Parts: sequence; structure tokens; C-alpha cells
Amino acid sequence: MTTRTLYDWFRASAEARPGAPALEVLDVTLTYAELRSAAEWMSARMVEAAGGRPAAVGLLTSRTAVSYVAYLAVQRLGATAVPLNPAAPASRNLDITAEGGLGLTVFDDTAGEGAAEYRHGAGVPLLDMTGERWRPLLSPGPSDDVPDQGRPPATGTAYIIFTSGTTGRPKGVPTTYACVDAFLTEAVARYELGPGCRVSQNFEMSFDGSVSEMFSTWGSGSTLCVAQHGDVFTPVRFVNTKRLTHWMSVPSVISFAKRLRALSPGSMPTLRRGLFGGERLGFEQAEAWCAAAPNAVMHNCYGPTETTIVVTGYEVPRERADWPQTSNRSLPIGLPHPRLDWLLLDEELRPADDGELCVRGPQRFPGYLDPGENAGRFVLMAPDPDPGPERGHVHDGREPLTPEHYYRTGDRCRLEGGELVHLGRMDAQVKIRGHRIELGEIESALRCHPSIDDAIVLVVPAADGEDELRAVYTGEEVAADEVAELVASLPRYMRPRSYHRRESIPLTTVGKADRRRLTDELAA
Repeated sequence: MTTRTLYDWFRASAEARPGAPALEVLDVTLTYAELRSAAEWMSARMVEAAGGRPAAVGLLTSRTAVSYVAYLAVQRLGATAVPLNPAAPASRNLDITAEGGLGLTVFDDTAGEGAAEYRHGAGVPLLDMTGERWRPLLSPGPSDDVPDQGRPPATGTAYIIFTSGTTGRPKGVPTTYACVDAFLTEAVARYELGPGCRVSQNFEMSFDGSVSEMFSTWGSGSTLCVAQHGDVFTPVRFVNTKRLTHWMSVPSVISFAKRLRALSPGSMPTLRRGLFGGERLGFEQAEAWCAAAPNAVMHNCYGPTETTIVVTGYEVPRERADWPQTSNRSLPIGLPHPRLDWLLLDEELRPADDGELCVRGPQRFPGYLDPGENAGRFVLMAPDPDPGPERGHVHDGREPLTPEHYYRTGDRCRLEGGELVHLGRMDAQVKIRGHRIELGEIESALRCHPSIDDAIVLVVPAADGEDELRAVYTGEEVAADEVAELVASLPRYMRPRSYHRRESIPLTTVGKADRRRLTDELAA
């Protein structure tokens, strides 16, 4: 079957249902025909601003009509979308601009506090949609300069998401058209999306969950309803105001709503599906959501960016008595999608029922933007010279990656009752409110201070049950403003909540930093 691009998924719905509502954001509502016309207009402006078709386009916008029209316009051109985070420091977005090879950046009034610094240092053409410059996309006039739809190959890159990296630089994860086509084919059918469905858009575009929200909606002829920042944490009000049928978010939203006492039983009767991912889904969270949305099916989803958004989705039984009892009181994540191959590998890289989840198949990305990042992140199964089952051989980066290589997720899982249960990370990578973070990147930033000898960043449960980052360092006492300056170039979600000086870092019996002991001390 021919691979569909993201724009192909949208265009099919626009041709089938031109008068149906496609997008509701702030005070703007666009039908599929209007959204298509706006994307055509925007694609012409992009070519004009860049002096030709740009290969990659940065999007420095947040939750506005410009954001969604521009994303579609990039896909229409056959270019690569590279979302930039308006909440991140300008220095980080400038690094991504260089690393991603951007040929153009679109920005509007939501570009963030670092917008002026970014514009000054970007070194690429800019398409300014601030003020009233975006208004023509609501009623674009006839134009003969609209470029033809681009026809990239299946192996071309639809978008690049930059995640936290151990080197202190953002790590680019390119996703091909073939990868995201395979995901959408599974997701639209699995979650019963189609005409008449009304879907939340909660994730920022710099988070790959946004691609699922946008294109599973537009690829099925549904309506995308964009939540503003305050709406995300008051789901009942937003669901009922927008008459939503499908909700997608991180589980933390449930905890926030519970604390606000804004998640009462039966309060979201229109919902048919609730999809959660990006972090652990606990029993208490699931109970609260299922009570508030009694007509909805709840799904616990899982998937690293490298395997295209979501690769598993456990359907929570409607009856509480039918929920499985897991070893860590979190809902299972289910089994990987049928077209994917997967393994759990133990510390010797042999297949096991408890170990690192490794995945290959049509949703696996082709490798990092910087090929140097590939070493150690893939494994190839081969017969062991010694008698016994086959074992994994770690990719060292010297040979090309092949479809036979499994991606090592770094997540430890266990088969319990025929379903996978996520037990946590196997390395120093964590997730905080859905954002994937390399603790080593934060630690590297702290160690740049001449008075700090060593630094450890920990994930500590807060009093409200959520996880937060805290840092422990050795060396001389450092003033709070100086410590804050060290992490100022990191996104806010990567900045520790507090800093604690110690005379020394406690060690385990094998000489490693005793993170568990420090975590217990800070949580006490």
C-alpha cells in the first residue's frame, strides 16, 4: 500500500467532508475546506519568505490558528516540521535551529519571552505572523502562487522532535512518513475516530503526542478542539464546553484536577475515550477518571518518540473488579501493536519475561539526526557462540542500521498476566509530566560552576504524589541565583525544584552514587 503523508491524511478528509468543522482554537473555527485553503495560502507565504521550498521549517508558536495552519502548510510542501518550544530559552531553540537545518522559522505573538533573542540569532529567514499579519489565512483570496503539493518519499522526514540528551545538547529524533502512516493506520481504527468525534489538543507541538492529536483527528474527519494552558488542568469544564468525545493527555492532569476538586463522578458524560500516556498511570488516577467519565473507555498508552508516539495501549476494563493486580500498582501498558516485533532483554541481552523493552517494525525511527547518538541504542539478535538461545549484540555505530535492529527503549517492563507492566527506566532518563529528561544533562549544567565538585539530580515524590526534580551537590556553597543561572538555558520542566549541598555523595557498595538513599532522605 502506498505510504500516505500527513497531508494526504488531512486532504482525504477535506475532500470527503469540506463543510465539516476541522479546527476550533480560541475564537477561530475553520471547516476542512477553510483549513485547506488557509494551509495553501500559508505554504505560498513560506516559499516566498524562504526564497524557495524550505527543506525544514521551525514553528515558534503555541496553540493559535497560525500553529495548526503552519504545521499543515509545512506538510503540504513536503518539508520537515521542527516544533520549537516558546517556553524554552532562546539558546535552546537556536541550537535546534542549527541542528535541524532549518530553512525558515514561523513565529507569532506566542513565540515566548526569548522571541527577540531568537530572531536576532536565528540566521534563517523568518515568517512574521505577529499582530494582524495572520488574519488573511481566515479568508485568503484567490492566488496563482500556491505551490503544488510536495511528494516526498516514504523514507523522507515528516517531523523532528528534539528530546533531552546526555551530552547537554538537544537530541533530534526524525520520524519518517512511513513511520507515522503506520501509527495513524493503527490509532484511527483502535480508538474509533471518525466524523462527529471531537478531540482534545492538549500537548505542545514540541511533544510528539501533538501529532497524534492533530492527525488522528484530521485523518478521520473529526474536529480538533485546542485547549489553552489553563484548560488542560480543568478537564471537566473544557470537555463539557467543547462536548468532547476523545481526551488525550498525561496522567498528571488527573491529579491536578483532583486537587482542585474538579473531577466529580459523572461530570464528563460526553466522553467516549480517554487516552493517557507519557508517565505512570496509577490505580487511584484511573479510578477517579473512570468515575468522572462513566461512558468512556480508558486507555493507558506507551511509546518513546523513537517508536512514533504510541506502540502499546492497554484498554482498562470497565468493571473495577476486573482490573489486574500489578506489582507496582500501576495499570499495565498492554502489548505492542500487532505489526511490531518486540522483546524483553535481561542484563545479558537474552530474551526474558522481565527486562528492557526493545522494539522494531514499521514505527521504529531510522536513527538519530546525529548518527553518533545511535551507538548503544540499538540491538541485533543473533545466535550465541555458546550453546543456548540467541542474544542481543549492541550496535556500536560503525555499521549501518537495518530494519532487523531493535530500538532499545531504556524502559524496564515485566510480563504480568499476559500484559506488559512498566517498571521504570533502566538508566538516568526519567519522565516528568510527560517530558523525557536525561538527568545527566542537568547534572552537566550544574557541574559547570567552578565551586561545584559533583552534582546528582534526583526524582523525588512530592507531598501531592507528583514527581519533582531535586539536586544534590558537593563543593562550596553556591548562591541560589548562581545555581539558577546554571540551568537557565534548560526548559523549565528540567530545572530542579530545590538544591541541597552535601559534604559528600553517599556511595553504594560498588562505588556508585547511592541515588536511592539520597532520594529517601529528601522525601522524608
